[in-house]
Amino acid sequence: MTTDSRHTQPVYPNLARDMRPDSINQLWVSDITYIRLAHEFIYLAVIMDAFSRRVIGWALERYLDAELALQALRMALRAREVMPGLVHHSDRGVQYACADYIELLVASGIRISMSRTANPYDNAQCERFMRTLKYEEVYLSDYDTLAEARRSIKYFLESVYNRKRLHSAIGYLPPVECEQSLLTVNHP
Repeated sequence: MTTDSRHTQPVYPNLARDMRPDSINQLWVSDITYIRLAHEFIYLAVIMDAFSRRVIGWALERYLDAELALQALRMALRAREVMPGLVHHSDRGVQYACADYIELLVASGIRISMSRTANPYDNAQCERFMRTLKYEEVYLSDYDTLAEARRSIKYFLESVYNRKRLHSAIGYLPPVECEQSLLTVNHP
């Protein structure tokens, strides 16, 4: 289990529950999962755009702490322009509730949303992504080292999932193509 919500940090209301994004950069969803190597566990944090399903930030490390989640958030912030009203949704884990993570969200002008206690349905999109990642990449691979896992997972995220994997919710397009079609519509 990667969520430790037994902490004294502030918890934020679930703003994402009733959101229905109609474009990118309105709702980012995040989660952390573990991956078994031959002799240890490693941890993957991801941030994805809820509209396009594109993974926009991720980090894979040996440690399960706030820095893991912060690495993924920093990658997302480098990759994307923060639009007014952008909501970042996560579970109530200490990695997402800690002062450093909250400070970066607030400094970036991002609204904070957290799932209800022990309710994975509140973050179903990211949970579904993690399932896809595990069934289509992780369970089919026998990683021996962190470096090997990082290479394979990076390839899966950036070259397969974001560029080739079709999603019914976005018209059977891969995430990158969905986002490119938005640019074409908005800037003919």
